[in-house]
Formats: sequence, structure tokens, C-alpha cells
Amino acid sequence: MQATVELIDQRGFTQVTLADIAERAQVARGLVSYYFPGKRFLLQTAMHRHMHLTLAAALRPLDDPADPAHSTDPDVWLATAIDTITGLAIDQSTLMRTHLALILAPVDGRFVQDDEQRQLGALLQEVLRRRGAADPATEHAVLRSALMGACIGILLPGAESPVTLIRGDLFARYGLDPRLGPRAAAEPVRTP
Repeated sequence: MQATVELIDQRGFTQVTLADIAERAQVARGLVSYYFPGKRFLLQTAMHRHMHLTLAAALRPLDDPADPAHSTDPDVWLATAIDTITGLAIDQSTLMRTHLALILAPVDGRFVQDDEQRQLGALLQEVLRRRGAADPATEHAVLRSALMGACIGILLPGAESPVTLIRGDLFARYGLDPRLGPRAAAEPVRTP
């Protein structure tokens, strides 16, 4: 899955074959096909894993009392989640644009729901639970939609919205201080 993410981020979806992925991962091509019914499915699963691991890594210091970034403030947790997911659209635009295109135009008419996607959802639900969400699963659906919309706004070719505007809107929607989160230093403080 890591080979898939790396290659598609570097070359784009149409320029990468399952044979390329197998070669990068140093596994037999048949093994890739055995576990994944096609490149689209493999990328969706790989992206869910990439997003889940990236978010988990960003949240881990907040949960470690020995880490200087440790924080029990639930707003810091949500700001970190928002900045991390939208940061993928900023930092890995080819990869995230491909992921969004594939989930919005699935071949078999359905969204790939796998263990990796469920783990990403569980992380976001935990962030919402820390903020006191009465129903983290329902609130997760709204947050997920807002994050997907934000990423589309950042990535829409020829009609990209400024990151500061997108971030400011998300932070205002959730009542977050724009000085929170890992991208606060990269973004000028704007209040809507």
C-alpha cells in the first residue's frame, strides 16, 4: 500500500500499473492481484491507510504526557485533525485529487469501505468524543463531509479556493481558535 501511495503521488494514477506497484513493493505481481481486485481498489485502500496513519501520527504526541506537544484540550485535537487531513490536499495534491476523483466516480457504484477507512473514522470519532459529541458517529459523518468538501475546494483545478479561506471556515464552523493546529504557523490568522 505504501508503494501505491508513493508511485501515484509521484506519477499520477494513469501512469502507474499494478506491475509498477509490485516492483516498488518488491512482491510478485500476482500477489497484488490476489489481495486487491484492481488498481482503483488498491489505491482507495492505500489512501485510507495513508490518511489513517498520517492522522494517528499527528494525534499521537497530543496523547503522550511525556511529549511537549501533549494536550488535553479537545480543540487542539480537532484543529490537528482538520489541519492534518486538509494538509494532505496541500502537500500531496496529486494523490488526494486522485483519491477524491475515484470515490466520487466509483466503477462499481459504491464507496470502498474497508478496515483502513473504519480506522480513520474511529480516530475522527474519538476526536469528536473528546469534544463532547453526544453522537460521535453522526457528527463524524458531518465532519467527514466538511473535510472532503474542504479538500475539493483546495484541489479543484482552475477554481481552487485559498487555503486560508477554507481553513478559516472550518475553524469558525467548529469554534476553533485559528492559532491552534499544526498549520497555524503556516497560515495567517484570519477570523471570519
